[in-house]
Amino acid sequence: MTTEETKYFTPLEAKRTLPLVKKIVKDIVDTSKEIKLLADDLDGKIEDDPRAKKMIDNINGFIGELEEIGCFYKDYSFTLGLVDFPAMINGRDVLLCWRSDEDEIKYYHNLDAGYTGRKLIPEEFL
Repeated sequence: MTTEETKYFTPLEAKRTLPLVKKIVKDIVDTSKEIKLLADDLDGKIEDDPRAKKMIDNINGFIGELEEIGCFYKDYSFTLGLVDFPAMINGRDVLLCWRSDEDEIKYYHNLDAGYTGRKLIPEEFL
């Protein structure tokens, strides 16, 4: 991750994007549920189904929309709706971390820690 390529968010900036991010993540999760239902109907044989291909293309498009905003979809089980926002805390690259069942962005983790290493964002950064 380099400064030239990466958009860094303050917690406030990330919070401002949250209404749009929530909508996009809802589209991702809802479409993935549709794919799972279709896969059940087709006994898992969705590879050649045009409906499945369209839904997968839609999900890829939604993920691309998040990347255009500057954040990253991190839940490839498509159940939590997990999104990371690059940020700096105490002079270190970190990721602000939001899950679709959370009202606000309250957590961050180090780049190498991942979701299980989430910590509360220090008050002075909120």
